[in-house]
Amino acid sequence: MAGAAPSLPAGFGHRADLLLAGTDADLARFLPGDSGTRKPVHTCYVLADLVTERTPAEWGVAASSAAGEAGGLAALAGVDDAAAPDLVEQVARKLREEPVEDLRLDLEDGYGERPDAEEDTDAVRAAHTVAAFARNRASGAAPAPAFAGIRFKCFEAATRAHGLRTLDLFLSTLVREGGLTEAGISEDGLPAGLVLTLPKVSAVEQVAVMVEAYEAFEDALGLPAGRPRFEIQMETPAMILGPDGTYPIPAMLRAAEGRVSALHYGTYDYSASLGISGQFQSLEHPAADHAKNVMQVAVAGTGVRLLDGSTNRLPVGDAAQRRETWALHASLVRRSLERGFYQGWDLHAHQLPTRFLTNYAFYRGAFDDAARRLVAYAGRSVPGIETADVADEPATARALARYVVRGVLCGAVSEDELREKGLDPETVRAVANPGAAASSSAGDRTSPETGETP
Repeated sequence: MAGAAPSLPAGFGHRADLLLAGTDADLARFLPGDSGTRKPVHTCYVLADLVTERTPAEWGVAASSAAGEAGGLAALAGVDDAAAPDLVEQVARKLREEPVEDLRLDLEDGYGERPDAEEDTDAVRAAHTVAAFARNRASGAAPAPAFAGIRFKCFEAATRAHGLRTLDLFLSTLVREGGLTEAGISEDGLPAGLVLTLPKVSAVEQVAVMVEAYEAFEDALGLPAGRPRFEIQMETPAMILGPDGTYPIPAMLRAAEGRVSALHYGTYDYSASLGISGQFQSLEHPAADHAKNVMQVAVAGTGVRLLDGSTNRLPVGDAAQRRETWALHASLVRRSLERGFYQGWDLHAHQLPTRFLTNYAFYRGAFDDAARRLVAYAGRSVPGIETADVADEPATARALARYVVRGVLCGAVSEDELREKGLDPETVRAVANPGAAASSSAGDRTSPETGETP
């Protein structure tokens, strides 16, 4: 059937392409979407002078021992051992093989102010430790994090020189003395999972200085352009609402020129900066939720990871204190996951059992339903005519697929389980991250920073 004659002039489509060419380029550059690759479920912060290459294994042993003293992982999870054998065994294996996924050697707040020579020594030692992690991970000689690096002092006037010097010593030592090129682990001397954290950012200009510093490192150390990336830690009100009344995070990400890998929420510095009394500082505070909502919208579509903060209540007291504190930690981890924050901070080895139990239970808990809906979605013969009990649109199917993929990436769900549900892993990944580079196979569980299998 012939329709009405077109009203747009001939060639208008070409004109639209010309008018929107710049917009198309900006969208591709600044909103590339999620890469679909592995992200850690947590970041563990430990004072740099206390970390050795044995620290991850020691944390795993301490976590397992603490869980055992509480009656075992099943008791800690509040389930019957027979009711969730897969969950219990998965977490037990995790604590043995990869108890720490992401480790930040801290040279900032907790580390404090120390003599220059001492801080220099610890920055150099941190570089050798991170290199040892990469070698251990490659050889399987000892448990090692897939991601590791340092948090250095911020670029505010009082600490800027310390921060830059520590970063310089760490990176220069890692490349020149780390031995990763000789070991064949790295082509450029940087571990695949290297992560560096810039704290207390309050202005776009501080991000621009970080980029310029990285360009200088690339020239001096022979690194590929754009290779070093960094995280931004949101701890100041000026990152949520700038002095000029704007929301600075998008401008910061643009100034970073694609180098920002993650955005952290800093619970206690941010809360204190708003005048919230110490006993009320929490991940659940309304002020925290507001800040994290702003962060979440700002990074949506950019491919930048989003991290929740920490709880400073540690399960290290008597049995009653541990039970109460583990329950709090588990509830906060679950709350973050439900709100789309898939990574958070852990400050003590005893927090690992509830971190992994809660994550694995989260991804296993709705897996059957998500798989059923994805199978029904893929099987629709006539779009718009629904035979399933839930009318999932493409955006919802994409969210379901991302949930399943995250479960696979963190080890909570296996690819064999996907196949048993009638799902092809490659197809699920394609639905989850359309347009993402097909860089990771099901067994890769890779990330933008690491191409390794944990």
